[in-house]
Parts: sequence; C-alpha cells; structure tokens
Amino acid sequence: MEVIDPALMILLIFGILLFFGVPIGTSLGMTSIFAIWYYKYGIEVVGPNLYSSIAKFPLLAIPFFVTAGVTMQESGIAERIIKLAKLLIGNIYGGLAIVGVCVATFWGAVSGSGPATTAALGVILIPALIASGYSKGFSAGVISTASGLAIIIPPSIAFIIYGVITSVSIGALFMAGIFPGLVMSFLLIITTYLVSKKRGWRGGIKERHLGDIIKASKEAFLGLMAPIIILGGIYGGVFTPTEAAVVAVVYSWFIGAIVYKTITFRKFIKILADSAEISSVVMFVVAFATLFSWTEQTAGLIDKAVQIIIGSSSSPIAIMLLINGMLLIAGMFLDAISIYYVFLPIFIPIMAHFKWDPLWFGVVMTINLAIGQVTPPVAVNAYVAANIAKTPLEDIAKEALPLIIAAIVGLLIAILFPQLSLWLPKHAGLY
Repeated sequence: MEVIDPALMILLIFGILLFFGVPIGTSLGMTSIFAIWYYKYGIEVVGPNLYSSIAKFPLLAIPFFVTAGVTMQESGIAERIIKLAKLLIGNIYGGLAIVGVCVATFWGAVSGSGPATTAALGVILIPALIASGYSKGFSAGVISTASGLAIIIPPSIAFIIYGVITSVSIGALFMAGIFPGLVMSFLLIITTYLVSKKRGWRGGIKERHLGDIIKASKEAFLGLMAPIIILGGIYGGVFTPTEAAVVAVVYSWFIGAIVYKTITFRKFIKILADSAEISSVVMFVVAFATLFSWTEQTAGLIDKAVQIIIGSSSSPIAIMLLINGMLLIAGMFLDAISIYYVFLPIFIPIMAHFKWDPLWFGVVMTINLAIGQVTPPVAVNAYVAANIAKTPLEDIAKEALPLIIAAIVGLLIAILFPQLSLWLPKHAGLY
C-alpha cells in the first residue's frame, strides 16, 4: 500500500526539481522515469515512448521553420524591413516602438518562435530605442511582448505542437491565428502610443521623402514576400505546413546567399549550428513532456484534475476563466511546449464536456502562452531582451505591465468572440 498517491508524488517530484532550478525538460524526464520505475508501470515503455513522441511528420516543420527564422535573421532582412517601417510610421509618439510592434507582427509570419523573434529584432531595435530616449525597461519590454505574437501569427511552432497533440488541422490553426494576432498587435500599438505620448517619446524620423520610401520598399520587397509565399502555398493547397517550412528555408537561403549576398560559408555553418541547437532543445522537451503526459495519465492524475475542475462550477465561462487563470500562472514557471503536454491531456476531456471548439480553444490557449513568454520568473522573451538591453528582468516586467494588460484584454476578446478565430478557416474551407 502506497503512502503517497502516485499522482501527488509525480507533482511533488516535478515541483521540487523545478524549485531547485533543474531545467524543465530534464525535470519532466527525471520525474517520469522515476515514477515509471517506482510504481512499476513498465520501464520498457520509455524508449518506444520517446521515439514515437518525436517521430511524427508534422514535427519536422519545427526545425525547418527554426532554420528559416535564423537564416532571415542572419541575412539582413530584418534591417531592411525595420528601415521601411520607420519611414512609413515617421515621427509620431512612440514611432520607433510602434515600428517594433509592427515588425514583430510581420516577423511572426516568418519565425514562429517568440525568443527567436526577440533576438532577431532586439539586437537592432532595443539599442536604437534606448539611444532615442526610451527607457531600457520599456525598450526591452515592448520588443519582448510584441515578439510573443510570433506564436499567434502563422506559421507558429506552438500551433504545430497543439495540432499534433489534439489532431486539429495545423493549416486551420495557422489561419485561425491571423485575426486574433492582428487584434493583439493593434492593442499593443495603441498601448505603446499612449505610454510614449505620456512620456514624450517620439519616432525619430522628422523628414520623409517618397523616393526614400520607394527605395526602402524595393530593398525589403523580397523579405516581405516570404510570408505570402509560405502562407499562400499552405492555404492554396500547394504544400503542407511541413513542406512550407522547407520552402521557407530554401527561400531564405536564396535571399541571403544569392540576392543580398550576406550569407557567407562561415555564416551558413553558424546558421546550421544555431538551428540545430534550438531545434534539439525543442525536441528534447517534446520527447520528455510526452513521456510525462503518459505517466500522469497512467497515475490517474488527469482524471482527478478533470473531476476537480469540472466539479468546481457548472458555468462554462467560469471554467474557461479558471483554466486561463491556471495557464497565466503556469506561464510564469513553464515554457509553452511543456504546458501543452502537461495541461492539454487535462483540458481535452473538459473541452469535450463543455462542447468547446478545439480550434478556438487552441487559439485562446496559445494567446495565453504568448503572454507567459514575458511574465517572470520564467519569461523566455524577456530574458533574451534583458541580455540585449543590459537591464534587470524586474525593470522589464514593471515597464511591460501596460503591454501585458493590453495582451490580456486581447485574450478576453478571443475568449468572448470565438468567431474571431473560427470565421477565416471555416470560410476558407480548412475547417
């Protein structure tokens, strides 16, 4: 007879490991393997489970989209797009910060990763914002918060993971994220403008000439075409999301190596190394998070959690708000991929119980996790931005608070208006 319930033991071990700073992927793996061995669930399942968790065709899109994002970062596309956006926006209050939000919105249609977007844009925009008089905390905060749009605006690594777990069409998820992502972008722009106006921060470009705008447009044209080719090919039925990721890599290499001639052989090797490192971390977490999910299912943790959540209220709205509150808290401590694998097995029966649309729920959950990328203590976007800005994470969290509130408003809009997510994929015949 066991003294401690297996489900409670799993949570306890996982929590202790996280408390002592063990990396999330390692914590998931150690907890799972110990529980499987101790409770005799069959240690021989570990190997096949780890293999089957990552041996899935849709997951091939992740390393390719990562490679495409890193390639575009190294090729100089970001600088050209930022230059064009600065000319278009001009000297309005918060102009340069608004440029950051706008370019992050675009970059989300290329990268699919929040930290990668923060790194790509932050190294250019954060020093420029600080030099223009913006505070370090706000400079890093606006870029890190806006970079969360990368997992909402398609293509999105987060949507790929959600689609693999729930068997929802990844193409439909991509399209479902467009309108909510644009709403989030608009709310961040308005908030950035209001904060900047209050503090007297202006754009920086006082004189603009049509010739300069035309020249910048020509220089940025091929970069701007990237999301059109990628998403247009998916929605036009030319290729699958995984194949689109391969196209994105080839196109980004073509621009960098042939057109701009900014990618040398040395840079090419660096791109491959950086992409492999990022992708391996993602796949490591996916493998052990899947094993953890199987272990919590076997231990009865999922059934108990579902009963507690459903039994807490009969109101679907109350349960939805409870779930999103849980996700906001979880986002402060766990990365998005781990949250999908740990929490989705619990949420899937709840979705079925309340007859929630899984496509809509996927968008809502992903918006929530985008907010988690900038909320301490585990704020991956904010950590990247903090290293660039050379400022404490606490300063970023404080300065980014109005932006986080704006993002939560966007989350509530997505919850209250499901058609914002569902209309486009349904009318496009993808769902």
